[in-house]
Amino acid sequence: MHGALLARIDPMESTDKQVFILGKTRDGRTFRPSDWAERLAGVMSGFRPGGARKASALSYSPWCVPTVLEGVKCVVVHPALREAEPMAWDFCMNFARDNHLQTVEACLLPERP
Repeated sequence: MHGALLARIDPMESTDKQVFILGKTRDGRTFRPSDWAERLAGVMSGFRPGGARKASALSYSPWCVPTVLEGVKCVVVHPALREAEPMAWDFCMNFARDNHLQTVEACLLPERP
């Protein structure tokens, strides 16, 4: 991640950009367990445009997606989740706060070719 492209914010106050919950604690330690991002996104998989759907395989909600940025696991939480399901949004933000995880508000830019 490039510092010039990211701005630290209070995710409970922001509505414009995506919130990145980073797998790093505020004191810089790697958050465990190692599959935390997939677990959190899995719990949020039912919160999606059009509501939950029946499927035989797990698919993540486009509003809560696990990813890795520069070697750090994170979950990208889209502000549409707050509009559609405020309690689900609060769950994600409280998860970050309760586990002392770093959060960053940003827009995910495509990688340069």
